[in-house]
Amino acid sequence: MKLKIFSDFQYLPKASRPVTILQPFWSSPSENDVAPWSKSVVHYANISHSLFEITSLEKADFAILPFDWLDVRGNTWTAKINSSVMSLGIQFAEIVQQAKKPLVVFFASDCSHEEIPIKDAFVFRQSLLASKRRPGDFAMNAVYEDLIEHYHENELPIRKKRAKPVVGFNGYAHKSTWNVKLKELIHKGVMLKNGGTSFSPYRGHKLRMEAIEYLSKSSEIETNFVVRENMAFFEANDLQQKLKLRLEYVRNIVDSDYILCCRGRGNFSIRLFEALCCGRIPIFIDTDCVLPYDFKIDWKKYCVWVDSKDLPQIAQRVVEFHNNLSPQEFLDLQYECRKLWKECLSTEGFLTNFWQHFQENTFKIMM
Repeated sequence: MKLKIFSDFQYLPKASRPVTILQPFWSSPSENDVAPWSKSVVHYANISHSLFEITSLEKADFAILPFDWLDVRGNTWTAKINSSVMSLGIQFAEIVQQAKKPLVVFFASDCSHEEIPIKDAFVFRQSLLASKRRPGDFAMNAVYEDLIEHYHENELPIRKKRAKPVVGFNGYAHKSTWNVKLKELIHKGVMLKNGGTSFSPYRGHKLRMEAIEYLSKSSEIETNFVVRENMAFFEANDLQQKLKLRLEYVRNIVDSDYILCCRGRGNFSIRLFEALCCGRIPIFIDTDCVLPYDFKIDWKKYCVWVDSKDLPQIAQRVVEFHNNLSPQEFLDLQYECRKLWKECLSTEGFLTNFWQHFQENTFKIMM
């Protein structure tokens, strides 16, 4: 279904990139973006004009705020507001509201869950709390590159079922130390002082370590864990070092059957999408999460689903899930995970199905 959309370049702050849905219409991929993780929009750009048409506000099905609401926050760790950017957003919203058109806002923030001060906007967030979800709030995908395309010659590596499930994880995790507790208190104080929420950006990394410890104690599970002391990929400045870490990360995924996927700083897991991209079965730790297309995707079909309060039973859940799959079902699920990512969670897949968020039946489910 082709949708007519409206936006206005004059409401894009200086030095800001337009939101992904608008990028192919307003800009072209930069030749300087040589890193694979900078190219998530390329495939979408090839089909964007078949999905959306830029029109006048009067003819549009809905309007798109041209910048990510993250630009208003500037720094989600201090909750400081960029008042000039917020003013642009509110001005744009007023024009849209006067025309009685729906407004879509994207908010790709790690740690911020505050209500956006624009009435009746449809807000697409990466980090969303199910308990605080409002009608019109949706989860969006979190995508860098197609890992199989860029690092595995576009050939999905398929694993045969073993007696013991192999569980992988490569990333940052830590125990609850006095140093971390101090950081949490400081962060909470700063956020509350500046009018932000007190959502902890550290809890996810502690939950990861707890899950790793429970899984490591099980004699019925083979582990493939690389626990890092920092967010190595994001903190590396050198392109070659980033690429080396990326290759190690992908290798850990494809050499495992299941991937531990637990929130990091925000209440979502990029690793969830990357595991599915590689045809691997996520072990998803639910921390009051909302996942993309939850109104159409049976997420528990693709994941070992573990509520965070049930973390002590994580090993048992994985073993039960694995034992209930026949060898053929185990093979099939790998293809299905990859297909789900490609068709609904890649940039092109997410935006191909974007129109489904605005069906009447969707809102009946949410209310």
